[in-house]
Amino acid sequence: MLSADFGRLAEEVQAVAAAGADWLHLDVMDGHFVPNLTIGPNTVAAIRKATTLPLDVHLMITDPARYAPRFIDAGADWVSIHHEACPEPHGVLADIRSRGARPAMAINPETPVAEVATVLPALEMLLVMSVHPGFGGQHFIADALAKLEEARRLRDRLGATFLIEVDGGITVENVGRVARAGADVIVAGTAVFGAPDYAAAIHAMRHTIEDRPGS
Repeated sequence: MLSADFGRLAEEVQAVAAAGADWLHLDVMDGHFVPNLTIGPNTVAAIRKATTLPLDVHLMITDPARYAPRFIDAGADWVSIHHEACPEPHGVLADIRSRGARPAMAINPETPVAEVATVLPALEMLLVMSVHPGFGGQHFIADALAKLEEARRLRDRLGATFLIEVDGGITVENVGRVARAGADVIVAGTAVFGAPDYAAAIHAMRHTIEDRPGS
């Protein structure tokens, strides 16, 4: 939703839902962990009122333990915290789960998947950033493909069930490779909201994924 027109936020939420979006991904930035400011719990609550789609709230903030409960109260279904902001995450993840949301962890492009291997069994989802967090419209970092493959191998080895999510620079041209590498959940901002037809953009990406070898 970071790429949506925030002057027409409810309309944009309803338009992208009608276009076939499965979830809404909400980027929360605090101007400290990343050099940008975006939305707070009140905006999440307003979006919650505008849709029944699951809300995937990505906390790019330095104090997720303090603020995650407020976003859950506002309507978050999923809450992602950053490994780089919370290197000892078990208590925060358990608290997120206890409040009825699904806990996830995000890792920056520079962070190896191996650094979060011990916490993977506690997750509902691992978010692999394929751009540097903080701004929309960046180009996809190709090294993320190897990290997605590694995350999938680790999941298989652990017998775990967490989803693998990718966020950043996703386009119809690279979405097939991303899905083939192991992504289950694909975040697309500019590729959808920058298109003249949201439904056509979502359909094109979904068609590309479904047509990938081995699908």
